[in-house]
Amino acid sequence: MNISRRGFLKLSGGTLAAAGIGTSFGVKSAYAKPLKVRHAREVPTICCYCGVGCGIICHVSNGKVINTEGDPNHPINQGSLCSKGTALYQIANNDKRLNKVLYRAPGADSWKEVSWDWALDKIAKNVKKTRDSGFVRTNSKGQLVNRVENIASLGGAALDSEEVYSLVKFKRALGLVYLEHQARI
Repeated sequence: MNISRRGFLKLSGGTLAAAGIGTSFGVKSAYAKPLKVRHAREVPTICCYCGVGCGIICHVSNGKVINTEGDPNHPINQGSLCSKGTALYQIANNDKRLNKVLYRAPGADSWKEVSWDWALDKIAKNVKKTRDSGFVRTNSKGQLVNRVENIASLGGAALDSEEVYSLVKFKRALGLVYLEHQARI
């Protein structure tokens, strides 16, 4: 079939006109759905997943986090987030997140709910017992060392400098020698 450019345009225009018959092109009104963050308070924070320190903006309404997004004014990430940072919203809003202390006794096959006071006392007693059993006063040369060699500590990248300083001071006061950080692993 031989068709000229002018014939093609006439045919195309006719086809469009025929397709448009019976179609109303009246003005339609459209309304955008209101944003869920329009009345929320913006709270800047730092991502807790790694040691990079990306900036996050949490939108809070009635004391509950309703949205998280990257902070475009933050010098490190400039608004972008990795997949973990993007899923940060689930830390605050997750129905599978535990909100009570569970304890499983040695040899038990089930967990039981305990109070925070009981759990903290249990942790303190276990740390004291382990520290006392592994405390080394002198080394093989008879030199005074006062250290604990059977407890190690692994720090988290979500801690700020002040928290790390306080924790290291506490751990050194216990006599711990082996301190490590997740950013180096």
